[in-house]
Amino acid sequence: MRILHVLDHSAPLHSGYTFRTLSILREQRRRGWETFHLTGPKQGRGSEDGAKEETVDGWQFFRAPPTANLLARLPLSNQVSVIHELGKRLQQIVPVLRPDVIHAHSPALNAIAALQAGQRFGVPVVYEVRAFWEDAAVDQGTSREGGPRYRLSRALESFALRRADAVTTICDGLRQDMLARGIPAQRITVIPNAVDIENFAPGAAPDPALAASLGLEGKRVLGFIGSFYAYEGLPLLLQAMPRLLQRHPDLRLLLVGGGPQDAHLRTLSAALGLDGRVIFTGRVPHDQVQRYYDLVNVLVYPRLPMRLTDLVTPLKPLEAMAQGRLLVASDVGGHRELIEDRLTGWLFKAGEVQSLADTLCELLAAPERWDAMRAAARQFVEIERNWPRSVSRYQQVYGQLTGQLSDQAVQ
Repeated sequence: MRILHVLDHSAPLHSGYTFRTLSILREQRRRGWETFHLTGPKQGRGSEDGAKEETVDGWQFFRAPPTANLLARLPLSNQVSVIHELGKRLQQIVPVLRPDVIHAHSPALNAIAALQAGQRFGVPVVYEVRAFWEDAAVDQGTSREGGPRYRLSRALESFALRRADAVTTICDGLRQDMLARGIPAQRITVIPNAVDIENFAPGAAPDPALAASLGLEGKRVLGFIGSFYAYEGLPLLLQAMPRLLQRHPDLRLLLVGGGPQDAHLRTLSAALGLDGRVIFTGRVPHDQVQRYYDLVNVLVYPRLPMRLTDLVTPLKPLEAMAQGRLLVASDVGGHRELIEDRLTGWLFKAGEVQSLADTLCELLAAPERWDAMRAAARQFVEIERNWPRSVSRYQQVYGQLTGQLSDQAVQ
């Protein structure tokens, strides 16, 4: 089977989007499928000199050139430019590659360009929704809920969902939203996020030199490792620290990463008098991240309640569970799909500082429960959230569109 994946961006850019893509591609290749890969104009400077093709870590990518005209810089018209450039590139490569399926991944702009190419060349189109990007734009401050851009993005999303030959998505929250838009249930398949379980072993002992360099010797460490976006709710964690320190003066908070909220978080930490108790490392090289994970006793994911976090499941908690780590998370919908409260992790009332502090104190006071929780979390990922199991579901989706069903269908 020959699958052409149409993507927003890819390696060498690093993101959760990229990691999911590469995991899907590796597993599809293991199943004997041929995969081809096209990224849209947003890849931009991530590709070498605007090249039309690029090989990154052994993966070949076709590139659509960045849009350079003035209209491409204006709100709304820039979305038209993305569709236009992707469409032109698809017209060039589809007749050459002759895919059995065009598989477009979020955002809807990719799906609309793919649908145009699919109609022209008679190729079925699968649209995979990883998030509703109008909701992400609200959090990033580039759009407001109910505003013109939000309504346009939502309309484009619904247009693509109605016209795709099949729809896949990453979680039940997004599926439920599609059902509310009138998309038939039989056309939607959930392909959940997963992890390469063989890449995650139970945490190693902390590196004494790294711990010393960060002032963490002899301390119990709460941690967050990832991008500092507003929806992650990290100010809530900082606000909980003074209350936690009253009961547990040996606690420290390790924040690894960076992003739009970085300066705000540093200012808030200073205002709360947390110098020396909250450690900001900045971004660290990807191959060094595991060393920082090994310093953390409890990982905390305090996502705020909003459409984005209620509908979308994150990847980081799965990676933590794969390592058999203790975690505390807010009870937004995306977390509740992954974490069984008091069994594989601890949930607190989203948006409430006191609930977060009380939940962390409850966990810290119950060390006799930790080993069972770590084992249950690891078992959940091993059995339910591995990539072979997730990717096997594409067989049924593709097979129904192409007539190439086999005994490798959903397990």
